[in-house]
Amino acid sequence: MKAKPLLSRVADSVYWMARYIERAENVARFIDVNHNLTLDLPFGYHDQWQPIVDTTGDRAVFLERYGQATQQTVMQFLAFDAENPNSIYSCVLGARENARSVRETISSEMWEQINTLYLLITGESRKATPSSLPDFCHSVRMACHLFQGITDVTMSHNEAWNFIRLGRKLERADKTTRLLDVKYFILLPQLADVGTPYDDIQWTAVLKSVSGFEMYRKRYGRISPDRIVEFLLLDGEFPRALRYCIGFADQSLHAITGTPPGAFSCGTEQRMGLLRSELDFARVDSILAQGLHEFFDALQLKMNTIDEYIRSDFFGQKALTAGAA
Repeated sequence: MKAKPLLSRVADSVYWMARYIERAENVARFIDVNHNLTLDLPFGYHDQWQPIVDTTGDRAVFLERYGQATQQTVMQFLAFDAENPNSIYSCVLGARENARSVRETISSEMWEQINTLYLLITGESRKATPSSLPDFCHSVRMACHLFQGITDVTMSHNEAWNFIRLGRKLERADKTTRLLDVKYFILLPQLADVGTPYDDIQWTAVLKSVSGFEMYRKRYGRISPDRIVEFLLLDGEFPRALRYCIGFADQSLHAITGTPPGAFSCGTEQRMGLLRSELDFARVDSILAQGLHEFFDALQLKMNTIDEYIRSDFFGQKALTAGAA
């Protein structure tokens, strides 16, 4: 089952290349949607820029370096800050360096597109202004989408491609859950606002942050927090829903190892299978009853454990025990 030494290096690089591209695209979308949200809400209604930093898990670092969260400081931190490992600039640079190390594995079209994205970021960083923010974020999103499309149509759907899909889906699942957690416990802190038009505006922004507004409305119609949670956590057809992402990540994992579905040959498959089964049989009312924040805390631990096992099982790092807690 263990990957060969050369493939371990390649697997590590393409896996993180995919995660970095997905992360850059997500951050660009969050910034863009948040910019539009500030235009929809009354002036001074709530601070909308700090929560977007919280979504990336970098609150403490941001406050230490920038202090108050404004459009300008958050744009600099999340888009162009080379010292922030989760900024768009850092993610694209990380993806490009990983792509460079596996030029023999990826297609030339993929390499050209990732360089086009890199030049877009570096060029904009020298002249970015708040007024140029929407166009910049749109360009980054489209460039990332194009890279993903080029990957799927120019690269053989082999082991390396499955590592790309694995990284992409796990990163996407992580960002969807973080966004929901922030909305429930940070973005709308006043209980009196629940059920108001402002609440609907913010929930609409959450759906737009994952490009899910139109698909949600086709499925459920009116805005309902419970239904939005169900859609983004448990839907089996929407490509940014947690259950959908984990299901496809599990498929990619089995394609890599050759293990039949429903079985496992390593710790990664075991942990991924447990999480997939939990989501397949979960119900939103049970999740809400136990506490959504508690559910997300437990989920993040499970996903972090899966990531540790991926590094152990496939990237040549210290092995873990498949049955460990």
